[in-house]
Amino acid sequence: MHPPPPPEPASAAAPLYAVVERHLMREIMAGRLADGARLPPERDMAASFGVAVGTLRKALAALEERGLLERRHGSGNYIRAGQDVAGIYAFFRLEKPGGGGVPSARILDLRRTAKPAGAPEFGPGDEAQRIRRLRLLDDAPAALEEIWIDASRLPDLTPAMLEAPLYHALRRAVGLWIAAAEDRVGLGRVPEWAPADFGQGAGAPCPCVQRIGRAQDGAAVEYSLTWIDPEQAVYVQRIT
Repeated sequence: MHPPPPPEPASAAAPLYAVVERHLMREIMAGRLADGARLPPERDMAASFGVAVGTLRKALAALEERGLLERRHGSGNYIRAGQDVAGIYAFFRLEKPGGGGVPSARILDLRRTAKPAGAPEFGPGDEAQRIRRLRLLDDAPAALEEIWIDASRLPDLTPAMLEAPLYHALRRAVGLWIAAAEDRVGLGRVPEWAPADFGQGAGAPCPCVQRIGRAQDGAAVEYSLTWIDPEQAVYVQRIT
């Protein structure tokens, strides 16, 4: 296991077990903890993080709930990264400037509406489900997303459906797999609907990513724009 840094100070927003969980998630998402890897004994891990064994076990339980860890009685704790990292996070490209960062999101607006004028073609219908959300890395606002999913593929969408990562939610709700995506990175301006806690004001220039997502049948079904706060995140594409 990659040696952990000293624990960050716990806070109301990030209790100590969550700090440990985030570090382990970063290691998994970066591929440093591979699928099937056995973690060190819990007492050794707790000592390396400088936390109590009970705190470590809370972090491991949280990873187990995410489907990233298998706890085998009498054998140890094993990483289960195959499906989640390769599938759910395969198209996630944002990291903190120093690397890593556990992603989460806050929904700002959710509605079915006409597709945006001038957008590339994505799906046969005239309407789409539009999702506006604030993307966070380690609970810090990092990017704004406006995502459009062709309504003929996704007739209904509720906030409860988006409690899981978006692509996972689409699979579970309507059997829609985003199997491929094309991203184009350019320069944009922060939209006027940016919330107050986003680090860049409306109209400020910033990196912008335009994405077309394709379903398992090859059809374009998703169009999205992501405006990145360059002080909080970078777009990363690794080639192996």
